[in-house]
Amino acid sequence: MTKCALALILAALGLSQLAHSAPAPLPEPETPYFKASAPMSMELKNAQWFDGKGFVQQGTLYVQEGRFTRKKPKGKPQRQMDLKGQFLLPPLADAHNHNLQTLWGFARYASSYLRDGVFYAAMQCGEPKAVAEMRPIAAQPASPEVLFTSVCITSPDGQPLAQLIGDDPKLKAEDFADKAVLVMDSSADLNAKWPLVAGRKTDWVKLMLSRSESPELRADAKQFGRLGLKPELVAPIVKRAKQDGFKVVAQADTATDFTVAVQSGVDLVARLPGLYFFEGTTPERYRISAEAASEAAKRHVAVITAISGSRFFEPSDTGLAALRQLQAENLRRLLDAKVSLLLGSDLYNGTAFAELRQLDSLAVMDRATLLRIATVDTPRALFPKRRIACFDEGCEASFLLLKSNPLNDLDSLGRILLRVKQGRLLSQ
Repeated sequence: MTKCALALILAALGLSQLAHSAPAPLPEPETPYFKASAPMSMELKNAQWFDGKGFVQQGTLYVQEGRFTRKKPKGKPQRQMDLKGQFLLPPLADAHNHNLQTLWGFARYASSYLRDGVFYAAMQCGEPKAVAEMRPIAAQPASPEVLFTSVCITSPDGQPLAQLIGDDPKLKAEDFADKAVLVMDSSADLNAKWPLVAGRKTDWVKLMLSRSESPELRADAKQFGRLGLKPELVAPIVKRAKQDGFKVVAQADTATDFTVAVQSGVDLVARLPGLYFFEGTTPERYRISAEAASEAAKRHVAVITAISGSRFFEPSDTGLAALRQLQAENLRRLLDAKVSLLLGSDLYNGTAFAELRQLDSLAVMDRATLLRIATVDTPRALFPKRRIACFDEGCEASFLLLKSNPLNDLDSLGRILLRVKQGRLLSQ
């Protein structure tokens, strides 16, 4: 596809900014772009919809001005459907990804979110200028709705500096410190650099924690750019962020990181400890204690799952099986403690649908619980002030229409019949 042809498609979708601001040719989308209709009035007869427990709610639903109503609109609805034998599900959310925070990634993967029924997402650790470009694009009707984290705080030797530098000998940590990410190593750094936060116009603040139990690694040159904040600095950063009204999410690679994050008062943990085992470590390093799980529940800390990417770090079947066993144990411990779980994938080339399947394969929770996390709890955690993930009077009319019951056939989410976003039909 030529850049001119792509620009025409993006303009038709209301995404012309994407073509005009791209510094280089944009990639082909993974799946064709979606178009959004104008908001439509609808009558949905014989509907049965998911209420967080099952598909026991049945009746006729009406849609007017992008919201559900129990009152039949005046005049003939623009869309009348008999949904007998079909199933209405709220859209999914992905609480941890990075693939929509750049022009390139958005052009490649945004339509994949809608294909998979994922209408809401949180991008973690975006570069501020790139995020500023993305906000008006992600606000278009035919786009997933996105929260952007453009304040990502790490140590001078912390993640993601190693990933940013890569193998380019010309790049140094100084090229990214206090630019792509904020670097802090002391209370003095916190006080001096906190004024930089406001200008980055972030939705959340993210903190990088990695192997807090092993301070000796800071002397290992091989670990440069792969560590995280000093544990004693985490609580002061959280306190400052909350004073300014920010939610705080912390990456926690190990069980100690998890405990530090919880005790420091974060709102969310970005992924389950144990995405992979660092060299020379055993599963015990990543096993969440009952005490830490109980403390997380007491403090209302939500934990984003984000385990599906393990297969990219552990090529051996034996190693992956050990990872999956640990992840299942950690999930059970959190569920037993009644910790809120949120769905997130952290898959650059994927969406929350892959995470949903991975969690289902672990068989640590029933399908109803899994679907509630994916379609109710996670969307509302991302957008707590909105009436979403419901079918009651005044709720936003965003839903997926499925041919079969996802409680019995999870793969029905791969065969979505109809996508409606705030009363607009999405079509390719």
